[in-house]
Amino acid sequence: MSILWLLMALLMLSFVLLSVMRRRRGVIEQVPPGHPDAADPAAYGFVRQEELDLRMPGPDQDLLDVLDLVQRTQDYRAASQLLAGTETEGELRWQRVQAFAGAAALELQQRPGGVHETPGGQWLRVWRAEQPKDAGCAAVYAEFLVQQAWRTSTPGTDDFRIIMEEARDACGQAALLAPGDPVPYIVELSIARGLAYPQAEFDRLWLKILDRAPHHMGAHLAALHYWCEKWHGSREQAYSFAEAAAARAPQGSLLAALPLFAVFEHLPEVNLVAGFYQSAVVTKAMHGALHAVHSARPDDPMLAHVRHLLIFFLVRAERWQEAMYQLIQVDGHVGALPWTLSADPAAEFALYRALAVAGYEANGGSPATLPG
Repeated sequence: MSILWLLMALLMLSFVLLSVMRRRRGVIEQVPPGHPDAADPAAYGFVRQEELDLRMPGPDQDLLDVLDLVQRTQDYRAASQLLAGTETEGELRWQRVQAFAGAAALELQQRPGGVHETPGGQWLRVWRAEQPKDAGCAAVYAEFLVQQAWRTSTPGTDDFRIIMEEARDACGQAALLAPGDPVPYIVELSIARGLAYPQAEFDRLWLKILDRAPHHMGAHLAALHYWCEKWHGSREQAYSFAEAAAARAPQGSLLAALPLFAVFEHLPEVNLVAGFYQSAVVTKAMHGALHAVHSARPDDPMLAHVRHLLIFFLVRAERWQEAMYQLIQVDGHVGALPWTLSADPAAEFALYRALAVAGYEANGGSPATLPG
């Protein structure tokens, strides 16, 4: 038995090593940094790891400018104006609500406050106190509470439940202030997952979102988590939900990429199957996502989310040129799955980027042949 365990340990170690080695002519070989043959991501104009932006998946200069202003001055008014001018039905409002809430939560985490120190994120509390009828603030505050619950508490504990119940009340207030806005209900999807809504209650919540924004990609991603095996559904339910959404997606919608997210959510903890990322299920989901990316509007706010996940799968599948094409579209930003699941998203993204460059060069690619 001890020999069997030793063999299994060696096998698992070999898979770990494979993930950080370089592929050349079908053989993976490790090349140390600084070696003349080492692939250099900088040669492709990629952003240095320490300069990667962790706040969002892709560029939104208006949001960045406002975030910088609000955090520098602790004055919420620019955030209020930006959300007031952002359409309620689109993906952009949801992303901006998440970004403002996340910024406030991160500030509070970095500066929890004390006897002689003002806690971080004070601008959100002032905004909430001074503008209680501001629909944008109400949505940001609800999302802030949700993020606080997940950041500071453990699902199932009293602390977690108390914060989530407060968040649910905040969602209700936000919905009353903006009846046609799907964002308060999308925020509640995370609450539904954390508080384990019964499926009938979850379905009622989901119908409210479909009535307001039936093709909202961010909403579908949030709902997918509920149906996953690790939460309140199963692999079959998650796949069925994703495939049904993809099937009814209108032309140009990124919902065709949803099955790839379902596959990602059900990846095995340890993969011992050779060619798993070239399997029919994974390949079909990747092709759906690639088609969605090709068909989507260039300014679709969710496009970067899909590209980031594609990079993960394309590198694992050793489809180097396609991975490089996705990289040049999103490089510079890493605030998206799968990188945000890592303790160091920038380092995780940089590792996959280096592997893509190494594989690309090992198969004859160079900066001169980089797809445009």
